[in-house]
Amino acid sequence: MAVVEVVVVVTNLRTLLALCLWLPLFVQAAVLPEDRADVLYHRYEGGGMTIDGPAVLVRKSVSEKVSLSGYYYADAVSAASIDVVTTASPYTEDRDEYSFGVDYLHGKSTMSLAYSNSDESDYTANTLSFGISQDMFGDLTTVSLGYAYGWDDVGKNGEADFDEEIDRRSYSLGLTQVLTAEWVMAFNFQAITDEGFLNNPYRSVRYVDPTVAQGYSYQAEVYPHTRTSVAAGISTKYYLPYRAALGFEARYFDDDWEIQAYNVGADYTHPIGDNWVVTTRVRYYSQSEAEFYSDLFPYKDAQNYMARDKELSDFTSITVGAGVTYRLPLSGYTDSFTGSATLEWDHIEFDYNNFRDARETGVGAGEEGLYSFGADVVRAFISVYY
Repeated sequence: MAVVEVVVVVTNLRTLLALCLWLPLFVQAAVLPEDRADVLYHRYEGGGMTIDGPAVLVRKSVSEKVSLSGYYYADAVSAASIDVVTTASPYTEDRDEYSFGVDYLHGKSTMSLAYSNSDESDYTANTLSFGISQDMFGDLTTVSLGYAYGWDDVGKNGEADFDEEIDRRSYSLGLTQVLTAEWVMAFNFQAITDEGFLNNPYRSVRYVDPTVAQGYSYQAEVYPHTRTSVAAGISTKYYLPYRAALGFEARYFDDDWEIQAYNVGADYTHPIGDNWVVTTRVRYYSQSEAEFYSDLFPYKDAQNYMARDKELSDFTSITVGAGVTYRLPLSGYTDSFTGSATLEWDHIEFDYNNFRDARETGVGAGEEGLYSFGADVVRAFISVYY
């Protein structure tokens, strides 16, 4: 729980890693996911945080209509971020996550059911999800619906009596349309409701305190106990004659904490010979602050809800990345397997517009420089299809 902010910073790193292995860009109904096994190593480093570890996915059809899947993810966290060094001590932590799923094909419909569990020393998350997708109009249109329910237990290291809960519900709608032989487009909408202990139990806000030398003191954050958010996105892919492809995406987010955010991104995929594929991408993200956020409150208990989490502040980020995939020559050893090896790298620059670097000395409270940092994310994985 103490590193929730890191997951948010990298747009939920665990989800991103899972998507790299689990999901294509556009959902396809009426076809079971292909049988495959993936082994991945990931590493995030930036802003005083280092997160790395392995992930494994195995998916296998047990009949023409049923496919089973299992996923395991682990990471080790070493934390000395700006939030940690200003209000606590650097720490290390291990986390584990696993998931099991089943897909059932019936005619032109695919139904999916999955359960996942994530566990760390002070936070346990459980999620049960169900989805259904349907092909129609000559298999050129796919409509998908999804629902997920999550129940989390929040603890606090060093306080055995601290026990809080969070309930999460997510509703999603997707539409994928084949426009031409070379052009496909997808639209997705999602609504999420969260209820319970939504803030980080370790995080503090700072307020003006003229009685201390540094000019400010700290007190615990206080968040609302409910949050409702909606997001809508559109993505498109255009396939070029020489086996290359251009992609574009845009997404908008809004919630009742008065955060509005959007991102736009583009990618280009280019083959080199028969066995190599190179991908480049860029993404821009912008977010406004929550209504109860402040870098420095005027006095203690200044309002009912108070936050200084930099991920609730006004900030922007830009991501540039590249990846290379090599088709493994497994056909020379067996006719039943094909495979690929992929290496991906992203560099992210974060610029905070109203979150200040409280480590800075020699200036008055609230006059410190604005905080910014860069981060690198590396993913390397091998995929075998059978």
